Amino acid sequence: MTKQDTISWPTSTRSASATNTYFDTIVGTPASRPSSQRELTWYQHAIDFNDMKWPFLQCGSRRSYAECLATVTSGIVTSWVGAPEPKTLFRALASWSFNKTAREAGPPPSKYADAIAWIEQHSLPLADLLDPRIARAAFATTLTALDGRPYSTKTRRNKRSVFVSALNYAVELELLDRNPMDRIKEAMIWRTAGVDRRCVINPEQARALLDAVAAQGRPGKRLVAFFATMYFAALRPSEIMALRIDDCLLPKSGWGWLTLDGATPYTGPAWTDNGTGHQRKSLKHREDGDERHVPAHPELVRHLRAHIAAFGVTDDGRLFRNERGEPYVYSAYNKIWHAARNATLTPTQIRSPLGKRPYDLRHAAVSTWLNAGVAAAQVAEWAGHSVKMLLDVYAKCLDGQEEAAMALIEARLGPANL
Repeated sequence: MTKQDTISWPTSTRSASATNTYFDTIVGTPASRPSSQRELTWYQHAIDFNDMKWPFLQCGSRRSYAECLATVTSGIVTSWVGAPEPKTLFRALASWSFNKTAREAGPPPSKYADAIAWIEQHSLPLADLLDPRIARAAFATTLTALDGRPYSTKTRRNKRSVFVSALNYAVELELLDRNPMDRIKEAMIWRTAGVDRRCVINPEQARALLDAVAAQGRPGKRLVAFFATMYFAALRPSEIMALRIDDCLLPKSGWGWLTLDGATPYTGPAWTDNGTGHQRKSLKHREDGDERHVPAHPELVRHLRAHIAAFGVTDDGRLFRNERGEPYVYSAYNKIWHAARNATLTPTQIRSPLGKRPYDLRHAAVSTWLNAGVAAAQVAEWAGHSVKMLLDVYAKCLDGQEEAAMALIEARLGPANL
């Protein structure tokens, strides 16, 4: 192979990716390979794979698949001569090439047209991935971001999973005789990232923060019960968005119940079938039609009853929407949360991870249940986790477990003989 076969960024774009070793991998196409195999590029196959998966993917998974395929596709090319700016190429791939709806609607937007034309000409032939050096270069794209920073363990796992699935599809279609990733041996850390106990607020802080949310004017008052549901019932934001009045048993006193049978996460209109930013889906880790029943603490019951009395519900019975009657997006309720946090916590606490994200309210709820002595299996059922996942994620948030364990050992061994 000649020096011209080596991938290397043009001077104008190299600086953004100087630490990405996979950009300097030799990737020549073997001249002996039949021309019929050289004709199908990785880019074309990745589009076919994405289109095959599209109808069966949830909206969020569509976006995730698109980003994973864009990462790999932008990193394995025949050369970098005339390459577009890396971020432009990634966005063109993620938002148009691997978005079936956008691609079928017409040509790419003008701002991405040159990038799409370039990748069509420079994507590697699919069969070249059988070369171990090229397979290794492709694998490396799932490890490191464009700016040289390593991806998180979860991101690496997701990107590799999609890449391997696309290659398995090529084997299924008999375009490849084996999956080249099967020969890549790389130490991967599969450990589940646990919750940082420093982010978990206590009951007094939670109530003070809810009061501060209410003090943020009418937009804040509409969100008090939203945040209360996350804290007292450990619901995910997407589950709260789907909550309807018929799903709630809210007595005038005592405990109530919430029955969940779906979620409406915000993914953006580009990824949904209905053209809106929200599309109802099954509960996370559950089959279509499965329900989850969660007890509603008396304090939460009061918040929900007050919310319904003040703001009513939508025509289809949903409890939560903004003043325009639309579902909330993350940026809207996150803004209110941070205003309440800044008004409530001390400067030291504000700089800390304590309750930094609205989602930390869910973490606080689950941690509270576990530390109150509720059986792990019951907590897992209420929170929508497996028991293993629950204990992996919340192990660091269990207060007093070490002391209790040592007390049991001491009781068994008897007093120390000093």
